[in-house]
Amino acid sequence: MRKYTDEMISFLRTNAPGKTYREITELFNSTFNLNKTTQQLSTLFKRHKIKTGTYKTFTKGHIPHNKGKKGIGGWEPTQFKKGHIPANYKPIGSERIDKDGYILIKVADPNIWKSKQKVIYEREYGSIPKGHVVIFADRDNRNFKLDNLILISKRELLIMNRDKLIRDSKELTKTGHIIAKLKIKVDQKKKKIND
Repeated sequence: MRKYTDEMISFLRTNAPGKTYREITELFNSTFNLNKTTQQLSTLFKRHKIKTGTYKTFTKGHIPHNKGKKGIGGWEPTQFKKGHIPANYKPIGSERIDKDGYILIKVADPNIWKSKQKVIYEREYGSIPKGHVVIFADRDNRNFKLDNLILISKRELLIMNRDKLIRDSKELTKTGHIIAKLKIKVDQKKKKIND
């Protein structure tokens, strides 16, 4: 048994344009002596591709109620005065911990942060070349002694991670770095021979 008759569908197609869902629901229920909800009719409209023509979007030429007003509730033209320092402002040199547990240092305003190991390494040895990273030889990301910071290429890091050459011992990690360099050299030699 069909829930809605052809007469009901035809009625909706004829009477829906220009009316809200609420208005057409009231009219539909009174005409057919039913007790349907707005949601039920909305679903029916979608199923039968019936359009009301009323949309909850702005039409061309619509003027918003707050046109020409700045801010909310009659505030001053600008919320913050020139030179205002927000409550959560951190000065350059401040430290914070990122989601991975590494310490970051604020190096510039407005909000430029850099890994502490990079800042310490660059202070001592100069800028880090592109494609390189600084790792902790003993895996302790709180040990910022210079002999614990190793500059390696991303390719070397890939090999060291893949072959488990990064250890809790700085000496073993440094040896692993040498092994990674050797593996890259061997690969390069093999490539030259095959070319």
